[in-house]
Amino acid sequence: MLIGNQFIEKLFQNDRRSVARLISIVESDGVQATDLLKNIYCRVGNAYRIGITGPPGAGKSTITNQLAKLLRSKNKTVGIIAVDPSSPFTGGALLGDRVRMNEIGQDAGIFIRSMATRGSLGGLSRKANDAADILDVAGYDYIIFETVGVGQSELDIAQAADTTIVVLVPESGDSVQAMKAGLMEIADFFVLNKSDRPGSEQAVTALKTILMMKEHDQKSWLNSIVKTTATENKGIAEVEQEILKHKTYLENTGKFRTKREERTKVRVKEIVEEQIRKKLWDDEGEKSLASSLEKIVLGNSSPYHIAEEIIENFKKQL
Repeated sequence: MLIGNQFIEKLFQNDRRSVARLISIVESDGVQATDLLKNIYCRVGNAYRIGITGPPGAGKSTITNQLAKLLRSKNKTVGIIAVDPSSPFTGGALLGDRVRMNEIGQDAGIFIRSMATRGSLGGLSRKANDAADILDVAGYDYIIFETVGVGQSELDIAQAADTTIVVLVPESGDSVQAMKAGLMEIADFFVLNKSDRPGSEQAVTALKTILMMKEHDQKSWLNSIVKTTATENKGIAEVEQEILKHKTYLENTGKFRTKREERTKVRVKEIVEEQIRKKLWDDEGEKSLASSLEKIVLGNSSPYHIAEEIIENFKKQL
């Protein structure tokens, strides 16, 4: 059953119930989700997307909460996609972030959705981008992705967001070197939260040392470090200013369009791969694989030979 135009019109009017239901349809996948995303994509592109990531316990939810309140005070609307670890039993989100953000959840200008990672190693659900499109079309000015912060696999947040913020704490200072290959590389700027704790200056020094090693020219964006104590709402205004500064930089250098083109390319590849995977591993594909396993176990063939056979058979069906 296809989604009616009347239902989509309610999305354009930012009807909260329709937004919630359509995100659920997108999460469930299938024909309805594909048709919906095709029909609304012509209106995607107005919202500015912010990614907030970092190690567990850094205070990402508190910063998201305070930033959303600040944006609302300036009459901006905010959609928040809080990506939670999947429940090992149901695959659903554990909803921890939405509970912590209950304070802003009653604001009509803020929409919060918890989504499960569904096994995504990058911490960002594969469907989070699609959900962001729905929030974009619904008219939200800002969309904030807040990720689970699983470590060095957070690269997909950099692809999904226009501005990526990495949140650290003073205790991160000793492990900054270990993070360099992952979280350190994706940040457009850093937030050192809980900066009232001992060791904050040492952490800033460690960050600055690494940032000095990065190659850059006169046109390059220079990563900054913003100190916050989010529980006391200190430094949040500076975070917003840095976001706006980065947005202006992207627009003035033409990198805003380039970044969004790169994001689109990645998404197209993901969609193609997903569609092929579904067709390849339908019931017939699974049966074909099962019947070939004995050859591998007995040593009469290898996984590579079987894989090539499956691909060749699939190509013949096209």
